[in-house]
Amino acid sequence: MKVNREQVAANRRKILESAGRLFRERGFEAVTVAEVMHAAGLTHGGFYGHFKSKDDLIAQCLAHGAAGSPGEKLDLLRYADSYLCSDHLDDVAGGCLMAGLGPDTLRQGPEARAAMTASLQRQIERLSSGAPGATAGKKRRAAIGSWSAMVGAMILARISDDPVLAKEVLAQTRAWIGEKAAKAS
Repeated sequence: MKVNREQVAANRRKILESAGRLFRERGFEAVTVAEVMHAAGLTHGGFYGHFKSKDDLIAQCLAHGAAGSPGEKLDLLRYADSYLCSDHLDDVAGGCLMAGLGPDTLRQGPEARAAMTASLQRQIERLSSGAPGATAGKKRRAAIGSWSAMVGAMILARISDDPVLAKEVLAQTRAWIGEKAAKAS
């Protein structure tokens, strides 16, 4: 049975979304192509119709999962509140690609690193547009510092086996970002 273009695109999206969840949950190395295809509800044999290799899947998954809307303006403080919360902390598989896979991406090929770099650039632009500061340079500095603090805090909170400490890391980082924003305004 021939599959139409819309179904091909839908299948590819299912594969990318399933891979993204599995990779964030368990890491790149702990997930097999067969597990990704099973999670997507597709046969293993169809994988190579969409991707050249697992490395290609990883790069495409990072690009897909970090797409975001170009030109989208994010209010820095509102975004920090939604990012640095218990729900996000607990949702490793569905959470932020940067916090979930950033450290693992260091050991991936150039395509995966390029996808993550593009995601970082987009996020800085999105946060810069809604960051405090009198000039574009100050807004960019606030966005970079705040995004770095958010991702770092999420990583630190997730590696902690002490839930009280994990929530404190998130709360104190939110407070610090708020203080920095108040000073910049």
